[in-house]
Formats: sequence, structure tokens, C-alpha cells
Amino acid sequence: MKRIAVYCGAATGNSEVYIKATKDLASWLVKNNIELVYGGGGVGLMGILSDTVLAQGGKVHGVTTKQLVARGAESPKLKELSDLTVTDNMSARKAEMMNISNGCIALPGGVGTLEEITQAFSWARLGDNPNPCVFYNVNGYYDLLSQMFDKMTSEGFLSAEDRQKVLFSDSLTEIQTFMTHYLPPKARQY
Repeated sequence: MKRIAVYCGAATGNSEVYIKATKDLASWLVKNNIELVYGGGGVGLMGILSDTVLAQGGKVHGVTTKQLVARGAESPKLKELSDLTVTDNMSARKAEMMNISNGCIALPGGVGTLEEITQAFSWARLGDNPNPCVFYNVNGYYDLLSQMFDKMTSEGFLSAEDRQKVLFSDSLTEIQTFMTHYLPPKARQY
């Protein structure tokens, strides 16, 4: 793993546990010499994540959109980022984040975070994303979604083999092991 795309909220949530987990993830990235690829924002968990990586001497690659730049959502620490890519739209942003990373992790977040990580996993099943996809399940945040993935499997909408290709975990050690030994799913055939 050289670079990991981390999807996370532009809010911090209402519990300090999410802020602590974000800082723990940032420290884990730096400790393991993994560069951060993220949405380029300076607010919420995004800002905490990038600021913590930068403060600990890590490298940060921001990917944002023209629309978000026009709204002033980019990181105020632009000069400290390794680089900032500005795309035309969110679809291009998501594709670029996957293209320049070796893995995808979702911290707790909102609808946008959920959409980004589920698209990354969907693209993996189509053969368009070779990166492992992980839900960093802080404080049981993604428990119900994990159960939904199990339901997809038991109801025949997701193969048991592909269900094993996405991880829900609150352990950075388990996440690292999963990502290190990951083999992408076989591209779906119809």
C-alpha cells in the first residue's frame, strides 16, 4: 500500500469517538508510510484527517471539484498538501481518487461517504477498481450496513465470495492485514 483513499464526512459527528478514530487512522497512515488521498476539504473529519497527517509529516493528496473550490471548501492548508487535483465534477473526482490510490477506507460519514465507498466496491466487482474496500466501523457505525450486505448475500444478490471482498472492522491491524492480502473479486460475467 502506497496510497489509500479515505472517504469521510464534512462533519465531525456528535461523538468524540469519531474524531479520535480519525486521528488514529491518520497516525496509522503516517506510521506505515502510506500517503493519504482524500476529498481535499478542510472541514469535518476530512479536515481533521488531513491536518493530522500533515502535522505528523505525512503526504496528502487532495482531489476536489471546481464546484467545491468555488464554495471555498478546499483545505486552508493547500500549500502543505503534496498536491491538489481539481476535477470537473464528482464523478471525475471519485474516479481520480480510485486511480491514484491502492485502497479505499470509509470513516463514518454521511450519504456522500456511503456513496463513494459503495461505488468503489461496486466497481471492484465490475473489474474497474482493483483496490480493497474497507468500512472503518468505529463505534459500530456501520453495523446495520454490514447486516445489509449479509442480507444481500443470503437473498442471492451478492455472492458469498464477493461478500468476503469487503471488510467492516474497527481494528486498524485487521484492516492492514485485509488490505495487504487482498485479491480483487473476479470481474462479473453475465
